[in-house]
Amino acid sequence: MSESTSTRPRRRTGPRLAAARDALQHQREWFATLRGQTEQGRPLALVNADAPQELFRATDVPYVVNQWWSSIISAKRMSGRYLEALRERGLPDDVEQYSALPLAEALSPRGDDAPWGGLPTPSLVLAECTGDSMRRMFQLWESELGVPFWPLESAAAETVAVNWWELMRHDWETAIGSARIDLLHDELKALIPRIEQLAGVRFSEERLAQVMALSNEQAEWNRRTRDLLAAAPRCPVPVDDIIPAVMIPQWHRGTPWATTAAKSLYDEVSSLVEGGRAIVPEERHRLMWIGRGLWFDMDFYRSFEQSHGAVFVWSMYLALAADAYARYGDDPLRALAARFCAFRDQMYTPPWSVEWYVKEAKTHRVDGVVHLISPDSRSSWFTTHALRQAGIPVLEIRADNADGRSLDPRAMHDQVARWIETLPDQSQGC
Repeated sequence: MSESTSTRPRRRTGPRLAAARDALQHQREWFATLRGQTEQGRPLALVNADAPQELFRATDVPYVVNQWWSSIISAKRMSGRYLEALRERGLPDDVEQYSALPLAEALSPRGDDAPWGGLPTPSLVLAECTGDSMRRMFQLWESELGVPFWPLESAAAETVAVNWWELMRHDWETAIGSARIDLLHDELKALIPRIEQLAGVRFSEERLAQVMALSNEQAEWNRRTRDLLAAAPRCPVPVDDIIPAVMIPQWHRGTPWATTAAKSLYDEVSSLVEGGRAIVPEERHRLMWIGRGLWFDMDFYRSFEQSHGAVFVWSMYLALAADAYARYGDDPLRALAARFCAFRDQMYTPPWSVEWYVKEAKTHRVDGVVHLISPDSRSSWFTTHALRQAGIPVLEIRADNADGRSLDPRAMHDQVARWIETLPDQSQGC
């Protein structure tokens, strides 16, 4: 299937949140500066979203988050073109597309229409190897492009604290297990000399402690925003504004700008809640989106407001920013290891993930869940089953979030619309 382009008109009915607008502007300006610096010889790291970016922040090595760049490619409707270029080289174009798109772009002929001028060639790529395909994919950066690859192992837990969100901020040693943290802690200590070589400076534990303190403060503001939205009588802000307002600062964790941005988002949302704002005044259905962002069709999230009185009140981005990042402790490097060694579990591994999704669905008073299941998902059945057992209707959609070839936007819109019509009308509720 060729990459689809939605024919539906844009459904934005008002201005963006200032926090979203400012974050998007900041990211464009930051990336333009970054491109200029790399052209002058400054090193650049490409880091997977579930790998510890804070080490680069603490040594002042610029980095780009691999999945963020995938979202840019997808939003520009260029994912099909780059993925098909992988196929032309004899490489799979239907495996881990969300992580593969930056590699696909790097292996494709560079055109004048590359998104945002194109991603500069990194000096190092870093990823946690959550499977053979992920390891092989990042090895291609080294074998095909000469970019050194530093792998981090992915460990599993023997016991699981299902209420991890209550433990992670302070009691993460109990929540995760010392052996698992030991492994990543040792790997980070081995990685530090390589980053020092890139940076041309010595690693400072004091500087990392400052980065961790700022990122913890950012997480606390995100937690307040999440709780505020969960308790609001009606949804005051669109999820397609919340996602950039939260996630762009996430890619700048540990900076004063990111912490200020998180506070500004809270202040703006708080003001809207106090003013009684509702993006759907006659709110009839509160929906939850489980899965990665649908980058090639972000308008989808607002498609059902006027026709069905349905609003998406939840995505994993703000919720993870609220529950999954804060780590307090006297040893900043060990706390950083604890931040990431169970990161994917919180989203994908039962019972970690399923208990959390049920908790979030209940606190946000959702009437139904749209569950995007990517081909590489390993826990979709458990998530859907747990939500249905809790009495929450679930619609499963199978597609890759960054690969616009994987579904027809119009068909998906119609499928979701028909499902919403089966949900009870909650207009007399919250």
